[in-house]
Amino acid sequence: SLKRGFARLITKKKLDSVLNLWSKILGDKQFFLESIDELTVNLTEMFRNPEIWVKMKEDVLPHFKEKKNLDVWHAGCSSGEEVYSMAIVLKDIGLLNKTNATATDLSKSILEKAKEGKYSAMLMKKYGKSFSEYIQHGSLDDCFKYDDDNHAIVKDELKKHITFKQHNLIHDPMFKTYDIIFCRNVMIYFDDALKLQILKMFLSKLKPGGFFVLGYYDMISKEGKDLFEVFDSKTRIYRKK
Repeated sequence: SLKRGFARLITKKKLDSVLNLWSKILGDKQFFLESIDELTVNLTEMFRNPEIWVKMKEDVLPHFKEKKNLDVWHAGCSSGEEVYSMAIVLKDIGLLNKTNATATDLSKSILEKAKEGKYSAMLMKKYGKSFSEYIQHGSLDDCFKYDDDNHAIVKDELKKHITFKQHNLIHDPMFKTYDIIFCRNVMIYFDDALKLQILKMFLSKLKPGGFFVLGYYDMISKEGKDLFEVFDSKTRIYRKK
C-alpha cells in the first residue's frame, strides 16, 4: 500500500525516482504535508462494527450519566463517520449536550471532508444497514438533511460539539485529558516500538477510569496491553487502570 502511494506521488509530482522524492521530502516540509493524502489510507464507515456502538450505549456511556462534562477524542478520525456515529449514540442516550469532542487527523483535506459531513446516497444506503443493527427505532435519515444532489449532510446539532484539528500522533502534543479515546485501525501501520510510544501517550491523556477503544485489526504487544485493563475483549474496549 505504501509503495503504491509513493509511486502515485512520484508520478504526480514528476520526480522520476524515489531518491528525488526522498530529497524533496527532507528539504520541503510543506511538500510533505501537501502530499499526505497520497500516502495515507482513509478507510472508515458509519456504525462500523455495530456491536461496538451497542456496547458504548449499554455499558460504557452509562458511567458518565452523572458527570457534568464528557470529553471524547477521536484520533485518526478520517472523513468523520466514526465521529458522527458517536454523536448519534450520545444523542440517543441523552449525553450529547454535555459532550466536547476533539477529532484529529494527519490529513488536512480529509479533515475538511469530515467537517462538511457530506455523504453520497450510495454510502447512506450502506450506513443505514449498520445503523439498523444498532438502533431499533428511528431512521438514519433523521440525522441528516439532503441537498439538491441527494447528498446527505449531518445536521448541525450533531456537529456543534466537535472541534476538528490537524494533528500528528507521533509529534504533536495534546493539552487536554479525555474520558474516552478512540483510535481505531490507525496503529496497524506502526511498528511495535512506535505502537508502545503511542499507547503510553494515550494513557497519559486518559482521565482516571477513562476508556480507550482500539480497532479490530490493531494488534498490540503484551507490554502495550499491560498498560490498560480489558473492559470488553470482543469490542476491543480497554480502561485506564
